[in-house]
Amino acid sequence: MSKKESSFNRKRIRGSYFTTIISISLVLLLLGIVGLLLINGKNISTQVRENIGFNVILKENVKEADIYQLQKIMDAKSYVRSTEYITREEAALETEQMLGEDFVRFLGYNPLPPAIRVRLTAPYANPDSVMLVEKELLQYDSVDEVYYKKSLLYAINENIRQISLIILAFSLLLTLISVTLINNTIRLSIYSKRFIINTMQLVGATRGFIRRPFLYRSAAIGFVASLIALGIIAGVVYLMQKEFEGIVSFRDYDLLALLALSVIAVGIIINWISTFFAVNKYLNIKTDQLFY
Repeated sequence: MSKKESSFNRKRIRGSYFTTIISISLVLLLLGIVGLLLINGKNISTQVRENIGFNVILKENVKEADIYQLQKIMDAKSYVRSTEYITREEAALETEQMLGEDFVRFLGYNPLPPAIRVRLTAPYANPDSVMLVEKELLQYDSVDEVYYKKSLLYAINENIRQISLIILAFSLLLTLISVTLINNTIRLSIYSKRFIINTMQLVGATRGFIRRPFLYRSAAIGFVASLIALGIIAGVVYLMQKEFEGIVSFRDYDLLALLALSVIAVGIIINWISTFFAVNKYLNIKTDQLFY
């Protein structure tokens, strides 16, 4: 073989590796975006749930010292994210802004009692938990009523459940497509080297000896491809948070780190497994079948 032909073959091999890396990087990018979708969906769900709350309506004659004591007790509860004491005057001002008129002047007095506005933690923001919390709060002497819109609470939780199922199904579908694309990319790459595998067999190389360099190279390609995909994902995260601040948020760094490790692991493991089976296929095939 001349130097020119040898140089051409090396360039062709390098081009093949480059194409394989880029192809797998794009597929891993798709998987990473699926992960971002799941993370942001979880964050949005948590934010919506943590904005669910209720008003603890207090009795007319309750003392402020007792109100602050009750608020302190509620703040210590595991299901409470935050509390806010609403005085009668503040309640009247909020109602006036909502109605657009001064109802206190019209009535001649302020009929609104003081209240404590409670925001729940996400795991407790569901109808069953709120009912249990309501029963617990009604045992306090200073509490007159626990007010919340039951229909709205049911509707929010049902919508979150349906949207979560849709996102999960969509993510599973994209994951299946991604795994299939990576597998097909590796199979095509090994197919182009089927004659090399057959030649090594003919000169007496063992199956393990033939497989080893392919597996090592495949793992390396998966690792490099995953790093490229993660670089693009980092850029996507930055741009999304910059352009959609307040709507899209990726502040859970533990989940982002887990996503990065998952992309690297998937890139290496799927490449390795696909290569193993693809090489085995051509180790078991007869020489005359290599041309088909």
